[in-house]
Amino acid sequence: MTEKMRDIREIVRDEMVMKDKILASLEDGPKTVPEIAEILGCPSHEVMCWISGIRKYGLVSESEEANEDDYFLYSRVEN
Repeated sequence: MTEKMRDIREIVRDEMVMKDKILASLEDGPKTVPEIAEILGCPSHEVMCWISGIRKYGLVSESEEANEDDYFLYSRVEN
């Protein structure tokens, strides 16, 4: 791994900026964290941190079961 991992405080600080981008990536249907990470061009571990945060606020929901690759799908929650 040649990339230096960012400090968790930096990642959390970016949550509000990334929230809208993550929600936009889910407009056409549910996706896994790696799929969202690829769309955003961000590391999966950072996307997982942001997803956890916005899930806490009820903006996304997680599928009840993992897919065949053992990833959960995340969907937008329509208010």
